[in-house]
Amino acid sequence: QVQLVESGGGLVQAGGSLRLSCAASGNIFSSNAMGWYRQAPEKQREWVAHITRVAGVTKYADSVKGRFTIARDNAKNTVYLQMNSLRPEDTAVYYCNKFPVNIDRDYWGQGTQVTVSS
Repeated sequence: QVQLVESGGGLVQAGGSLRLSCAASGNIFSSNAMGWYRQAPEKQREWVAHITRVAGVTKYADSVKGRFTIARDNAKNTVYLQMNSLRPEDTAVYYCNKFPVNIDRDYWGQGTQVTVSS
């Protein structure tokens, strides 16, 4: 059974920081690259960043490059997203999942809300 539990969201002022965590079930975490995704109100869910399974190679969307850092702890089946220099346009519900993912067909957790005030 797939489990994805995101946490760490909240309300922060522009320029602030948050660290998101995602605890994933063993099978999905150990077999896949892992990614963070986000969905802003009335917008489609979009990819934010991902990290490969073994080598830990990372890649970021241009909109977050230089501000966000993804990391994974394979011993804890957990993936993190450190978000610095937050902007109001980063406001969204953030989700983790395998990468790549079928946005419409794959299982998603409940996500964690990030709200950045100006």
